[in-house]
Amino acid sequence: MDKLINTLTLKNGIRVVHKPDASPVSYCGIAINVGTRDEEDNESGMAHFIEHMLFKGTDKRKSWHILNRLENVGGELNAYTTKEETFVYATVLSVDFERAMELCANIVFHSTFPQNEIEKEVDVIIDEINSYNDTPSELIFDDFEDLIFSGSPLGRNILGDADKLRTYRTADALRFVKRNYATDQILFFSLGNVPFKKISQWAERYLGDVPEMHVQSKREKPCLYVPQKKVIDKNTYQAHVIYGNRAYGLSDNKRLAFYLLNNILGGPGMNSRLNVALRERSGIAYNIESNYTSYSDSGIVSIYFGTDVKNMEKSCHIVLNELKKLRNNRFSDLQLSKAKKQLICQLAISQESKESLSLSLGKSFLYFDKFESLDDICKSLEEITPSMLMEVANEIFEEDNLSLLKYQ
Repeated sequence: MDKLINTLTLKNGIRVVHKPDASPVSYCGIAINVGTRDEEDNESGMAHFIEHMLFKGTDKRKSWHILNRLENVGGELNAYTTKEETFVYATVLSVDFERAMELCANIVFHSTFPQNEIEKEVDVIIDEINSYNDTPSELIFDDFEDLIFSGSPLGRNILGDADKLRTYRTADALRFVKRNYATDQILFFSLGNVPFKKISQWAERYLGDVPEMHVQSKREKPCLYVPQKKVIDKNTYQAHVIYGNRAYGLSDNKRLAFYLLNNILGGPGMNSRLNVALRERSGIAYNIESNYTSYSDSGIVSIYFGTDVKNMEKSCHIVLNELKKLRNNRFSDLQLSKAKKQLICQLAISQESKESLSLSLGKSFLYFDKFESLDDICKSLEEITPSMLMEVANEIFEEDNLSLLKYQ
């Protein structure tokens, strides 16, 4: 673990982690181990709805004041929600770090969710849903997760249901926060040129008075996976297709090997096997990618491509053939060495984005209470062998275990 990282745990259980950086710009935020998966059956879209409403009023600020608090000094305030976490984060000059920290704490722990603001913001979220529904290349991923995790909260759409959103009231938002925002599941993270002694003092001031709360995890493991095939008539110019399967969770020791294999198959590199096979050699697909997402106790891999309807079956055959090659053909030492070097370089480039690095720091400590340096990742990658890649390929990409979703 990076020895330059500073940590602190407040008496109420909230953790604080800081990575020094010489840049004049600092990044900080609050990570909460709560997402769509933690909604009850009658709370569709509630976690994402809460994320929006955190900006709409607190015990001492109206939405206008929240909006301008960092913007007036050139900073930025943002947030996002996933199936398992909610992040609220800020970017400011280091001289304004305390201002950002106080604001993040204020909106996370002291939001009032005023009803008049709810009624306006629900329309904004519904517009976001409608925009998403008009984009089949994005919508298909949500429908595919619903297929893969059928019957499980992990399959829920993050944005929620428009009709249900219209019924939400202030009391509903307050109830969700009270039930889920446990202090032992909350982390303040930061990256920047700010003394940790100062951050510790401010943490006590702005986070230390949050009432201690611990909750037992009520997350149920996804129900038994059964491969499914589904075709939906979307009447679009292009066919959209996803193949995929459940995959390894965050703590699985095969996760890194599969991450490497997925990068070889359909990562961002133009030399990914799927891009070469479908786009460069065949010229029948513009967008082809393979995505791997790990959750706390499961994961999902989704191989997506869009193509002309007349080329859909040929494209499917090519994808399945590439997966067969991964299952049956062992990588040479030279091939594996090149793949590792490519992934290491991609990770190094991604860490050049300080915002991305700070968010990775927050997520890593939220789940593992540690942060691996690039050197640590390199050492772990070096231990991966051709046999390990073939093993995970056969476990995840066995054709009979793949699910398929088509928009046509």
